[in-house]
This record gives sequence, C-alpha cells and structure tokens, in this order.
Amino acid sequence: MDIDDGGLEILDSEECRILLAKTPLGRIVFTDRALPAVQPVNYIVAEGDVIIRTSPTSRLAHATRDAVVAFEIDDFDATSHTGWSVVVIGKARAVSDPAELTALRALPLRPWAPCERHYYIRIRPQLITGRRTPTHTPVQATR
Repeated sequence: MDIDDGGLEILDSEECRILLAKTPLGRIVFTDRALPAVQPVNYIVAEGDVIIRTSPTSRLAHATRDAVVAFEIDDFDATSHTGWSVVVIGKARAVSDPAELTALRALPLRPWAPCERHYYIRIRPQLITGRRTPTHTPVQATR
C-alpha cells in the first residue's frame, strides 16, 4: 500500500475505476466565464467514460465543449474520520453522433433535476487519481 505525504493511502487506477462506477453523484469542475466553477451532477460510467446529461443551454454545456475538466467523487464517514476521493481529469465533449446518442439514451442515466436534459457530455479520463484515509483509528486532536 502506497501512502502520500499527507498520510493518505494512494488508490490505484483500477480501484478508482471501481469506485467511479459505484457512485451516482459527483462534481464537475470547469471554467465558466474565466472563473472556476463546480457543479454537482448525477452521472454514469459507459465504456470507461463519465457521461453527464444536462440542458443544451446550461452554463455547464457551454463551458465544457472540448474543454479539459476535472470530475470528483467521494464518500466519507464523519464519525469514524474515514473516507475516500477519486478525481478524473479529461477532455469533455458534446455527444453529437446519432448512433452514440442512441446508445447513451438507453443507459439508466435519469436527470435528478426537473427540467429537460437531453444534451450529453462525455468525459474521457486521461488521468485518474484517488486517496483514502487509513483504516486505523485517527488520533483525536487536543485543544
């Protein structure tokens, strides 16, 4: 097991991919009008890529066309001070190919928000990293 300088376990890419496929909600990090932006999104993994549905007029749709983005998922337990985080870095692209759209529409990716979301974004991972807190009991800070 590899540990980083902060004492966190470094997850290998295979474990990161397994965690990525198990979590329904993540955060996409992108640039919106020259400023950093983070937006929670539900997603699915298809053929190793992160797939997101949004509205074609959303700021997310406009900002992620052929842009490098980050995508983050995590899970934690505040009581036990345990958790993990996975970050994907890759280029986001709008899906426009009719055959690809048909395949994506058949996936069980349903919008959580009430408005129409028929615009698909595909993020092809170029870098996947992950960290996990050690499983031992953390030392309690004293005041």
